[in-house]
Amino acid sequence: MSKKTLNHKNLERLGPEKLAALVMELVQGNAALQRRARMELSAAQGPKEVAADVRKRFASLRRSTSFVDWRKQKALVKDLRGLLSMIETTVAPHDPDEAFDLLWSFLLLAPSIHERTDDSNGSVGDVMRDAVDIIAQLTPRITIDSKALAERVLDAVADAGYGEFDGIIPATAEALGDNGLEHLKRITDVWQSTPPSEQDLELYRGFGLRSSPEESIRRNKELTASVILADIADAQGDVDAYMARYSAEQLTFGTIAPDVARRLLDAGRVEEADDIITRARAADEGKPFRMFRHDLDEVYEACLERLDRIDELKAHHRATFEESLSARALRNYLKLLPDFDDIEAEEKALTLAEAYPLMGAALSFLIDWPAHDRAARLVLTRTDELDGNSYHTLSNAADALEAAHPLAATLIRRAMVRDTLDGGKSTRYRHAARHLAECEACDAVINDYSPFPTHRRFIETLKEKHGRKYGFWQLVDE
Repeated sequence: MSKKTLNHKNLERLGPEKLAALVMELVQGNAALQRRARMELSAAQGPKEVAADVRKRFASLRRSTSFVDWRKQKALVKDLRGLLSMIETTVAPHDPDEAFDLLWSFLLLAPSIHERTDDSNGSVGDVMRDAVDIIAQLTPRITIDSKALAERVLDAVADAGYGEFDGIIPATAEALGDNGLEHLKRITDVWQSTPPSEQDLELYRGFGLRSSPEESIRRNKELTASVILADIADAQGDVDAYMARYSAEQLTFGTIAPDVARRLLDAGRVEEADDIITRARAADEGKPFRMFRHDLDEVYEACLERLDRIDELKAHHRATFEESLSARALRNYLKLLPDFDDIEAEEKALTLAEAYPLMGAALSFLIDWPAHDRAARLVLTRTDELDGNSYHTLSNAADALEAAHPLAATLIRRAMVRDTLDGGKSTRYRHAARHLAECEACDAVINDYSPFPTHRRFIETLKEKHGRKYGFWQLVDE
């Protein structure tokens, strides 16, 4: 390797004086790099100096009011991650209590940061979740009064408008202990039942909500308390307390039943888990539009397996595959069959997949299984059903089939080309030109196009219909 290559070893050869000069030159005019350099200097002095500098940076962030647009947000997130890294690597190993306080203060910055950023990509929220994760790792080492921590947790969760303290109870459960969790349960009940202050009511009046401020506050408190009590129940391993937050009707919801049933399974209460998940599936079946829920099915399968109801489990896997072409369901079904029976069953399943009404789903399944011979036959026999707008599915299929089945790959790419030109999708012209070039490359190895048009005839037809789309043809001629 050249001695001029920019790497750690070669830079070391420059020596400390030249490196120091280089750093000074690089940080000039760059506030973010200057902050990072100062942090590193503090780190060399020890964790107390780092903690002091981190708190100064927190204060600066708290005072800031300027809006951070998408161009500057990446730098902000990098700065936030740098602060987290300093706390985790420099402060936490030597002073876990100080690191815990810093991380808590970091999370309290969330409202001021969210209010001046557009976090549509979730990057700021991700940093906050990372802070909670670090707290979870740190919790076993901190020394804090459990009741004081419980009160801090309630205040934080009750005021968290951006979900920054989501998961804080599981993260601090070990430090809370039984006493802290019980105290948190009591003060949460008191907080929920406390009438709203005039200041709270005035704030909600400004939102222009349809419901009264009193009703809005009551509902929000009820929801927050429900989440807190559920987290406490989980931390205490109390499945009944977790279930108590839901009505009998809510326990049939596909969004709720799997979580409850999983907890019952973990507690060894298999029959109860099976009852809840069965009723939820029955309620789901009765709806005019059935949502296919993988988590609902997975818990149901776990119940059947634990109860040794293997015939029902096989029937369920087979029905799930026939309904949705789920590769996972088919694999699980085949695993339950005796040797050699699985071979015949797989052939029947692949035949069913070829005849599946939704062409895109059938093609995607046969490509991924893989059963490329069948996928190619599907394309040749149901060409008119190809949806040229399904770019991802068709591109993957064409790439997979090109070597062994060039005609099928060509027909797939033609469908995408036609969709682009028929729809006048100029932003996709470059992709369509590439697909056409790929068709031309396959033409050399296709001996018989019958009953489909040859490549030359396909080009002629395109020009007859779309000859005025000059932007596309310029790309083809490049």
